[in-house]
Amino acid sequence: MKIENKLLPESLDIYVWEGTSDIADRIAHCLSSFDVQVIRSDGLTISRDLVSLRPSIAVMSVTVIDRGEFSAEAWQKAHCMPVIWVADVVRTANPRVYPTEYSHILMRDFTCAELRMLVFRLAAEMHASNEPDRKLQPLIAQSDCMQALVAEAEAFADCESSVLIMGETGVGKERIAQLLHQRHGRYRQGPFVAVNCGAIPDGLFESLFFGHAKGAFTGALLAHKGYFEQADGGTLFLDEIGDLPLYQQVKLLRVLEQSTVTRLGSQTEIKLDFRLVAATNRNLREQVQQDMFRADLYYRLAVIELRVPNLEERGSVDKIAIFSALLAQTYDEIPPSPDWLLEMVATSSFAGNVRELRNVAERIGIIYRQLGSWDRIRIDRVFAMLGSLARTNEGTDLLMVRKKGELAERNRILAALDANGWRRQDTAHAIGISRKVLWEKMRKFQIADTEAIGEIE
Repeated sequence: MKIENKLLPESLDIYVWEGTSDIADRIAHCLSSFDVQVIRSDGLTISRDLVSLRPSIAVMSVTVIDRGEFSAEAWQKAHCMPVIWVADVVRTANPRVYPTEYSHILMRDFTCAELRMLVFRLAAEMHASNEPDRKLQPLIAQSDCMQALVAEAEAFADCESSVLIMGETGVGKERIAQLLHQRHGRYRQGPFVAVNCGAIPDGLFESLFFGHAKGAFTGALLAHKGYFEQADGGTLFLDEIGDLPLYQQVKLLRVLEQSTVTRLGSQTEIKLDFRLVAATNRNLREQVQQDMFRADLYYRLAVIELRVPNLEERGSVDKIAIFSALLAQTYDEIPPSPDWLLEMVATSSFAGNVRELRNVAERIGIIYRQLGSWDRIRIDRVFAMLGSLARTNEGTDLLMVRKKGELAERNRILAALDANGWRRQDTAHAIGISRKVLWEKMRKFQIADTEAIGEIE
């Protein structure tokens, strides 16, 4: 019994609308060994104080919909708890009856094992999303440029100003956003809501961000909190903010300026209090100049700007440390990597940054797990596939992209040097890297002091 109780992370209330089915007694019987209170409701009244902080789940029979009995709009608007529909096989295929955000289905003849499995999973998800002190994997920052970034992030972590995090794809921008959230004195107690702005389906922006009231549109049988409300009291992380269309940008700006949101189908303004952290792999300043990104939104987002260095900038010390940590996290009993393997990691180029390095570590870990040894032939093939992307085959798209990227970076460094009178310390600070990294980039791109137009340091 003690083992089973570990599956339920905390106490739980289950509200039951059973319609014509005898659901409540069966649920109470199946969960009698756990700290669960089963509460019957007719959809109009609820027999206990809804201000209770205990997590809650609703279990509803589809017959309450057919009979027009489902109500409790104010309750659902306030809590938006997970809903388990008890239905037969035929009814589970109707999306108009079961809104996609509440898609948990139990068959009418559910067993205790099926009920427990679903309830335990939902309770664990709620527990994880509301746990403010959940531990993140340590942020590896052994290189000078990453140590400088972490120090800067720590300095701004406890303020309430918006933050714009810039960096290439796969460098770990969300990890820096999580660091800002965890270090905030007040917002760390609230949720961390991450949204990929590049994955918002057309026509669903308002519903997903603003939420909707019950009956706002066909199929909106329950009220739904949008991302803004979900982040209330915590941090809203908008990844790939540069992918947000202009017409959506103005709606986002209005919420940020007014700190209120109104759900679709409702007239009630909801006051919000969250910290906004946005991230992009694009040059938003250029997008503003090209009228592809709103200038007013950019300045609203970029109160504080942080730039995450790519893996090449971080150098071999971080590559090796990240690779070793990823192997250790995935495979508990894996031995230390041999020197020749670490040397390959240190000298390889990872176009996808930490994300690509993670894939390489996973492949190599699988090789070791299957063979019980560091099979150099197979591992060489992993790095050969990686290296094939960087080969200098003329005319390849990837080579052209890399050349353009390097040219753009060289021009950016030259512009920063000119703007700062070729004073390296000031230039490094302006672009968010250390003086040492700036010197290494100048050597890589063959930038000599003789290119200076004005006074040379």
